[in-house]
Amino acid sequence: MNHLKSIIALAAALALSTAGASAETAHIFWKDLRPATQAVAEDAGLPMIAAKLPDHGETLSVALQDETIQLAGYALPVDRDGDLVYQFLLVPWTGACSHMPTPPPNQIVLVTPARPYKMTEAYEAVSVTGAMKPDMKKSQLFILDGVSVIQSGYSVRKADVVSVDTVPDSVVLPVNSPWSFLNKKKN
Repeated sequence: MNHLKSIIALAAALALSTAGASAETAHIFWKDLRPATQAVAEDAGLPMIAAKLPDHGETLSVALQDETIQLAGYALPVDRDGDLVYQFLLVPWTGACSHMPTPPPNQIVLVTPARPYKMTEAYEAVSVTGAMKPDMKKSQLFILDGVSVIQSGYSVRKADVVSVDTVPDSVVLPVNSPWSFLNKKKN
């Protein structure tokens, strides 16, 4: 009888810990990665570049340290072999870093998937889930006209990555922007 009670108690504890793990994931938005006083991209006049900001976009949210987060954005491969991506930059709008100036570091997340992620195109909309670490990292991005060094303010290692249809808080470039062709619309 005591053995049965122990098994039931263990099963209940496991069920609670599993339910708690998913409940502890914070669904965050890009605004959560920057100080409240920092202008959003639309207010800063795209492209929002670090040089326009008093802190150069290097103020990070330390409240996110080791928090399990879920964030949607656009994936830009850094390390890949064919269509398998081993590391990518997660950015808040399409075209960031390669077709237009780079967002501030506190608006870029360096993501290392738990398993290589199969990506069909750059700037694929994805959702990333994993432990957030605020730390400045530099990555080399190989683009058509050379190499660019991109500084990210956050990293997520061993991330779960899934394709999504939309990014809820994506920045849409104004129609009169020279980069408006980068606006992605999925019907």
